[in-house]
Amino acid sequence: MVSKIPRPAHPAPSASPWAPAPARELQRQAKRDAVLQAAAQLFNERGFHATSLDDIAARLHVSKPTLYYYVKNKDEILFQCVHTGLQMMQAGIEETRRQGGTAVEQLMACMRIYGRIVTMDFGMCLIRIGEDPLPPDSRKELRRLKSAIDLEFRRLITAGMAEGSLVACDPKITAFTIAGALSWIGRWYQPDGEYAAEDIVNQIMHTLLRSIVQPEVLALPR
Repeated sequence: MVSKIPRPAHPAPSASPWAPAPARELQRQAKRDAVLQAAAQLFNERGFHATSLDDIAARLHVSKPTLYYYVKNKDEILFQCVHTGLQMMQAGIEETRRQGGTAVEQLMACMRIYGRIVTMDFGMCLIRIGEDPLPPDSRKELRRLKSAIDLEFRRLITAGMAEGSLVACDPKITAFTIAGALSWIGRWYQPDGEYAAEDIVNQIMHTLLRSIVQPEVLALPR
């Protein structure tokens, strides 16, 4: 009788030390977001030109070469920081439009969103640094996004006059005035300052709205 030769047992496959591709991409995106957040904070504190990649790496407790896995250079970081601030504004404005309401209600909601975002890291970077230090192509793209936000304010102001909730005014100048006043919050706001962000936005909105909203509309409870 011929005995069967036992087959060698197959060892259980070893666990891979690498996470699955989707998980790795999520981890990479989270780390890239952390790079941008730290950079925005430093740009706001020190200015763009006074902040180096070494400074950003030091805040994140990583080496400078590590940053190059997530970003190309400091210009790209600034572009993404400003772009993120503008995207946040656009997303908020689009959500306001989806929710509907009168033109003046939508205008007030957009003003609140705009004012709140400029008190956040990316919004402050948008206002304090902006696109001026960047190459022409980058500036052009960011200014296109800014223009879209400005046009939405003008549209709501024009619609507000048509519905009778806003006083007669020049939509372009009024949109510039609103954006300028709200943007300036990002210049001087300090998170640990005397006033909370919400209180600042509320007070500035109240001052602006008193000059453009019909008195009887402004008196209505909201």
